[in-house]
Amino acid sequence: MTSLRPRPFATPRIPHAPMFLRVLICVATLLLVSSAGGCDRDRTLANELVVTGSTTILPIAEIAADMYSEVHPGQRVLVSGLGSSAGIETVASGSSDVGTSSRDLKPAEEALGLQDIPIAYDAIAVIVNPDNPVGELTTDQIRAIFAGEIDNWSEVGGLDMEIGLVNRDEASGTREAFQRIVMDDTPFDRTAAVLPGTGQVRSVVANSRGAVGYISLGFVNDEVQVVAIDGVFPTIESVLIGEYPLQRLLHFFTLGEPTDLAEAYIDFVLSEEIQSTIVKDAGFIPIVGKVQ
Repeated sequence: MTSLRPRPFATPRIPHAPMFLRVLICVATLLLVSSAGGCDRDRTLANELVVTGSTTILPIAEIAADMYSEVHPGQRVLVSGLGSSAGIETVASGSSDVGTSSRDLKPAEEALGLQDIPIAYDAIAVIVNPDNPVGELTTDQIRAIFAGEIDNWSEVGGLDMEIGLVNRDEASGTREAFQRIVMDDTPFDRTAAVLPGTGQVRSVVANSRGAVGYISLGFVNDEVQVVAIDGVFPTIESVLIGEYPLQRLLHFFTLGEPTDLAEAYIDFVLSEEIQSTIVKDAGFIPIVGKVQ
């Protein structure tokens, strides 16, 4: 994959995290920064499409881009994941052709003239380490945990073990959705570790027994344990019937109506072929054809 030069990653904010958690976070950050290097690209070709934004949508956008280029020789789709806010900013400024976002537009962004194309449904999963015996939490308990009001797992039926909060950065669409649905007007605990990538959150939780975080359902693997919320686990069925509370739409945005290559690529992502394979295999819920 070829991509745009990413913005410099800010050092994760981990003021009061346990030392082992700090080490894991720093290692994860270094891996992400090194993988993003060497991505400068001069956009000079008319047959080149630039797609940037959400790290949640990155797997769909990248694989679809490769498949699109295979069936359309000479047309290149360059994809990068810099966060949902960056996707919206770059498409609004014209520096990218398609902005990807795992959050809705904020009120201030609704006047930017962006066309919203939903491409999939998603659920946000609250994750803990597999060695953590806590398998279910209420929405109120999750809010209290991420607000710092509950700081030991014994307070929610678990072991006498400090809770290690792992949060996302403010540019994250996943954080915005979690904040809106779960936190409401309650502020996040400012001592939580703050990370720029979904993969980093999963890695830290997988390697820290007391950690808790939240990631897109499409990024869940057997390295972490998903917690039921109010008795409901995130599944395709629980999302489609509206039982699981932490769900959202994934978006493509264009400045005005998509044209030419952008329209062709978006139509490709919305095709039955991509929706029933790439979208579904990535752990997301197809928006076209109600594939189950």
